[in-house]
Amino acid sequence: MAQQRRMGGQPMFIMSEDSQRTQGRDAQSSNIMAGKAVAEAVRTTLGPRGMDKMLVDSGGEVVITNDGATILNEMDIEHPAAQMIVEVADSQEEEVGDGTTTAAVIAGNLLGEAEDLIEQDVHATTIVEGYHEASEIALEAITEQVNEADVDDEILKQVGKSSMTGKGTGGLTAESLAETVVEAIRHVETDAGVARDNVTVHTQIGASSNATELVPGIVLDEEPSHDSMPQAVEDASIAVLDVELGVRTGDIDAEYAIDSIDQLNTAIDAEESEVRGYAEEVAESGADVVFTTEDVDDRVSSYLAGEGILVFENIGNSDARDIVSATGARRVGALEDLEEADFGAADRIRAENFGDDDLAFIEGGAAAETVTVFVRGGTEHVVDELERAIGDALDVVATALASGEVVPGAGATEIAIADKIREEAAGIEGRKQLAVTAFADAIDIVPRTLAANTGQDPIDALVDLRAAHESEGRAGLITTGEDVTIADPFEHGVVDPADVKREAIESATEAATMIVRIDDVIAAE
Repeated sequence: MAQQRRMGGQPMFIMSEDSQRTQGRDAQSSNIMAGKAVAEAVRTTLGPRGMDKMLVDSGGEVVITNDGATILNEMDIEHPAAQMIVEVADSQEEEVGDGTTTAAVIAGNLLGEAEDLIEQDVHATTIVEGYHEASEIALEAITEQVNEADVDDEILKQVGKSSMTGKGTGGLTAESLAETVVEAIRHVETDAGVARDNVTVHTQIGASSNATELVPGIVLDEEPSHDSMPQAVEDASIAVLDVELGVRTGDIDAEYAIDSIDQLNTAIDAEESEVRGYAEEVAESGADVVFTTEDVDDRVSSYLAGEGILVFENIGNSDARDIVSATGARRVGALEDLEEADFGAADRIRAENFGDDDLAFIEGGAAAETVTVFVRGGTEHVVDELERAIGDALDVVATALASGEVVPGAGATEIAIADKIREEAAGIEGRKQLAVTAFADAIDIVPRTLAANTGQDPIDALVDLRAAHESEGRAGLITTGEDVTIADPFEHGVVDPADVKREAIESATEAATMIVRIDDVIAAE
């Protein structure tokens, strides 16, 4: 039915008949319910005992993961309010690389608490103001929990391990992977900060995850243009070309008549001379490894193979940019312009075959400014989840190193946040106090969920955590094998970057308050 208003006694239609409109409590209830449902979808993945989700799309493609951002992005979510919770996870992933499930779960429970307040006739604006005030208190509590010790390699390993514990890491332990992650991040640390973009992850199916290694350089899906070329070149001088190394063909479709065998031989000789000229020009340049974005004639490849030159043809533009960035080479568009000043450098370039795949490794020298975590695994699902886990660990280790601030994990920081908020709430007047206290109750969902996912009673665990926090100052749920104890996470190496916690609070609060303020949903069919 079309929406209408009367003007001068005549109806004026302002929306189409196909539009649907939901207002007031119905709109708020619908949005809150959608947000809570999304949060609930990832809640069981939280923590070291979190479970995985199997996601199957309409084409039968399967993804198995417990990464919050991946789960939410793979789900076919249409409700606009639910999409806002997905955006919380995306924002968390983009800014700090981890804590996506925590952020989504907190946002969902902030909505649940807001729903209870609305039913008690607390106005949405009051809830929003209370939530914002509580989030400021939460940020103060996070700062108070920051470890005073310097963030050294040992703490960085703990950060990486904490990030990966409970995720699919194949046959590798989170601890051993954390060492590789810290080594990679330290490799790209500069006076200007951490060049996180200089660390890439390359996956390759066909071996145990124990074969995962750190390559001081880059790895490309490329193969030599000729089988007789060397498989490895030491102390490589690298040319990157946008040049076709073969007989030039014009854009015009033309035919040439040959009347005698002498003319044919002359044409063949001219072609051979042109091809050999290209090959000799490359060989005489001094380059011993060539990457080109164009084709290489088989005769040119054969000649260069005889000269001991390693050539890769038809490389993609993105690969060419990576090679230039990693080796210091300059791309050349004409062979006659190639000179020694355009060469890049690497300690070694090697070509290796992995089943049906051929890879080029560019290692050391100038290339060592970029590092690659070369991830192995027996199946596609294993390497995909390993790639996600290592990517998150790289992000959080880089974040911790850049900020120099870490806080206790295992729910301890959330217990401290909730405790401080409740303490501060006593001094807040009016109904806003209810919203501030509700915020603290929502934060409790993190330790409650951690407890539930480890088989503990959530209420009993929460009571014990609060008591231990009051007496010891820090208390988290420490999982060791099948045992779960309450202890200081710092003493057990369970730590998170402070910025991960801050981002989770800020993004969850922003999404929840935005959804709570909506009291009118107009949807066009």
